[in-house]
Amino acid sequence: MDLHLLFDNLSNPAVLFFFLGIIAVQLKSDLKIPENSSKFISLYLLLSIGFKGGQELSHSEFDMEIIWSLLFGILLAVVVPVYTYFILRRKFSVANSGAIAAAYGSVSAVTFVTAISFLELEQMDFSGHMVAVMALMEAPSIMVGLLLISYFNKDKDETKVSTKTVLHHSLTNGSVLLIIGSLFIGLLASDAQAEGIKPFTTDLFKGFLAVFLLDMGITSGKKLSTFIKKGWFALVFAIIIPIVNGIIVAIVSGLFVTETGDRLLFSILAASASYIAVPAAMKLAAPKASPGLYIPMALAITFPFNITLGMPLYLFIIQSF
Repeated sequence: MDLHLLFDNLSNPAVLFFFLGIIAVQLKSDLKIPENSSKFISLYLLLSIGFKGGQELSHSEFDMEIIWSLLFGILLAVVVPVYTYFILRRKFSVANSGAIAAAYGSVSAVTFVTAISFLELEQMDFSGHMVAVMALMEAPSIMVGLLLISYFNKDKDETKVSTKTVLHHSLTNGSVLLIIGSLFIGLLASDAQAEGIKPFTTDLFKGFLAVFLLDMGITSGKKLSTFIKKGWFALVFAIIIPIVNGIIVAIVSGLFVTETGDRLLFSILAASASYIAVPAAMKLAAPKASPGLYIPMALAITFPFNITLGMPLYLFIIQSF
């Protein structure tokens, strides 16, 4: 692996602020980001990346690469939950296995945003339609996870929420709705209109990302100590599965994707795990699944791994193939 990529990523101010958050927890500091501010920043990041993706898409030709990319994203969101479910069933209940599988089949918008920051640092281009790919991967994985729980659950009364309700909830989830809506707004906006709000959507982006990752570091640090008590299996799964998914997709995506930046984003989407949309859906539809298991796995283990070591690793694989 090219060590300068690893150093560039680990010395990225946004990533360093993430580690600062973890250190603050270990030192028992009272440092924290107000909840309302944290919510605003997360909404801002989704709005900004969606709008910029729409702008990029408006300047792109709608060709077969875009179609294949969208289909490949949906395929990943279906295949990953299915195969990971059977691995998870070796140690966990049906409900927990389905919830964790859904989380790892879905995506982390914050990891995606951090990957874009990494690409900008390395001065690599990426396509606007990758934002649409990310948005499309949320709902299918949730549905597959719930279908697996429903099919293998011996107590058929455990999941009483209708499929229609879950589908509606996953599609109208705030993060999904905002990024899709922002994508379409960016697609419709003219260059002059986009330029008018560029100081907000672009110039402030890296600063807000740094503050948000500081908050994520604090949250991860709090969940890490509790998660370690869950045992080795969950810890190994939360590291190995992202590596496997990320490396396979880094290689396979080269069959129909030409841009290196797009291939890295695909790898990150395959390797990341949802800790926002999936928990919200599982709380509603699979109450017996433990949030104390699938949220720390995604947020305290997989997320830090991907934004520190994962991105340089996947980029190295892409450049090697």
